[in-house]
Amino acid sequence: MKDYEEITSFLGEWGPFQKVIFLLLSLSSIPNGYVGMAMVFLADIPPHRCRIPQLNFSGFGLDLNYSIPLQEVKGEVILSRCTRFKQQLDSATGFGNETEGCLDGWEFSKEQYRSTIVTEWDLVCDNAWKTPFTVTIFFFGVLSGSFLSGIISDRYGRRFIFFATLALQTVFSILQAAANSWELFCALYFIVGMGQIANYCAAFILGSELLIRNVRINFASLGVSMCYAIGYTALPMFAWFIRSWRILLIALSIPGFLYIPLWWYIPESPRWLLSQGRVKEAEDIIRAAARKNGITPPDVIFKPEDCEQLMENKESQRLYTWLDLIKTTNIRNITLISIIIWIVISMTYYGMSLNTPNMDGDPYFNCLVAASSEFLGYGSIWLFIRYTPRRFTLPFTMILSGTLLLIIKFIPQDMHALSLTLVMIGKTGVTGAFGFLYLYGTELFPTVVRNMALGATSMASRVGSTVSPYIAYMGTYNKILPYILMGGTTVIAGVLSLLLPETKGEQLPEFINQVKPLRCMCTNRASRDGQRQKGNAQVGNEVNNIQE
Repeated sequence: MKDYEEITSFLGEWGPFQKVIFLLLSLSSIPNGYVGMAMVFLADIPPHRCRIPQLNFSGFGLDLNYSIPLQEVKGEVILSRCTRFKQQLDSATGFGNETEGCLDGWEFSKEQYRSTIVTEWDLVCDNAWKTPFTVTIFFFGVLSGSFLSGIISDRYGRRFIFFATLALQTVFSILQAAANSWELFCALYFIVGMGQIANYCAAFILGSELLIRNVRINFASLGVSMCYAIGYTALPMFAWFIRSWRILLIALSIPGFLYIPLWWYIPESPRWLLSQGRVKEAEDIIRAAARKNGITPPDVIFKPEDCEQLMENKESQRLYTWLDLIKTTNIRNITLISIIIWIVISMTYYGMSLNTPNMDGDPYFNCLVAASSEFLGYGSIWLFIRYTPRRFTLPFTMILSGTLLLIIKFIPQDMHALSLTLVMIGKTGVTGAFGFLYLYGTELFPTVVRNMALGATSMASRVGSTVSPYIAYMGTYNKILPYILMGGTTVIAGVLSLLLPETKGEQLPEFINQVKPLRCMCTNRASRDGQRQKGNAQVGNEVNNIQE
């Protein structure tokens, strides 16, 4: 039986058609890089204190000790952010020793920002929980988008969901800038989160199905990843010149309209069209691609017998359900360990990214360095994929990153450059591990449940990203605690990843009984060979069950 790639091999791997698809779909992920991370600046908390109506000035650094008590934050004594002394007319200073809340609102420093959503809606003190919860709402949208996008994509097509979510992300980001309440802002941000992840996944899937072999690997590991990093890097540059959150949000949204012309250059996935029985449309797209590559296609591309077998394969996959991910001991162990690793890496990656404003030094520079580390992370992991075993790549990057984060606790506070260096090296490793998980997951899980497995682990990772804003929020009070939490869990997950089997250079498993067992130091080779032979002997039974 011929598969899809064999049938369409006459197109070649790297012609003009493939180059255009590779470039345009990669560039489409640029907005995804700054949409989620924009809250680093949109929701930053400037220095603030209670507003004192009796005073005719609102500057910082003046002697306000008579009206506002002092408090210690991160080892520094500052004016209290949430309390003030009660007014007492018979006192020489006009204020007594009793304290009260900021009944007349707050005064925010405008040294760094003209406005943020924090200054807009007073998201401090008793309302401080709303700041990290805003980001959590976004990640709930991401979780929902992860679940719904696959269903909609399978039903209505890759191209439809790609452009629909691109429009959704762009339009609702602009509407966010016009929000007149925090509640409306959060509701719109939830929808933006749905569009952001769905658009990224749609581009990833569409490119993977339109491209083949080595080009597909480079697209997945370098193309979309590097362009995502470009978008992330552009964020602090936008924020440096635009200090008002509403204008910044509009400026970040407008580039989405530049992708409208892609409608005439990016086709639907022929693979998806074939799965829907739309053979004529799939052939038309492939013939158009052949013309762009200067190739004369055969008179008949998909023979009736090939179409029937392709459809049969598609139907056989539909016999499997989510429960098959825990059906046998081997696949159950790999599923559970993969879910834990995805959650930890997602929590650490987003926790470090959102913690940028709490680091010592200029937040714009710190964010720029953090974003730039993504290029090194994705580039390094690409080299690891080519030259090192899988069981070395994942544990090494995670254990190294976690250890560096734990070391920060022992760095003196005045050595800011060293702390920043350790943080950025750690983030580089986590970034690379995040990108590596997609490839490793496709090799660990069998073909019959591979899409479901990646969907399940990717959805699980949103649990970690949902928690990450609160880890970053801890940094406003204790800058070391987030690194201890993220570093410790990352090291533990890295050690746990040592149990996963090696997959580099080996044939992908097709059926559940071909899934490899966990690798333990105490497991001898003979027992592993016996388990492998037992699994291979059962493959025939599984094939027979599918055919029935």
